[in-house]
Amino acid sequence: MPRAEKGTPRAISNQRKSKGLQRLRWYCQVCKKYCRDENGFKCHVQSEGHVRQMFIVGEIPHRHVAYCSRQFMCEFLQLLPTTQGEKRVNVNHFYASQYIVKKYRIHMNSPRWKTLIEFITPSGHEGICRVENTEKGWFISWIDISPEALKKRDENLKRERLEKGEAD
Repeated sequence: MPRAEKGTPRAISNQRKSKGLQRLRWYCQVCKKYCRDENGFKCHVQSEGHVRQMFIVGEIPHRHVAYCSRQFMCEFLQLLPTTQGEKRVNVNHFYASQYIVKKYRIHMNSPRWKTLIEFITPSGHEGICRVENTEKGWFISWIDISPEALKKRDENLKRERLEKGEAD
């Protein structure tokens, strides 16, 4: 079937569909390719280019998984403080609305973690960020340990103590 000619309603419709973010279910991280539906993904998986890429990845799979995990962690933990600061945010909402807005970032189907929760809980234990499990879901907030932020916190704490001392 030939391609739609430029400027026709069909070509415009196809262009609009390709611009938006499709479902992650039909995304191939190895080839960095979105497919519109299940049939398109099935055809992509059987294509020669995908098979070739999978053969390359299959030779040393742990290297590919380690690379994707490192990239995901760096990008996620770099985006969190720049967009949210120290505000508390729902992890799933942050991932969906902030992280994967850029189409070709590493998605959760490539790193060694199976879920976002598996990824953020060690970050909470290491003191990189604050992780809370509430009845509304998992929340994450950045812990700023820069010298400027620590100095500012100390000044605020001293000011509060002085105000409390004056109020008594």
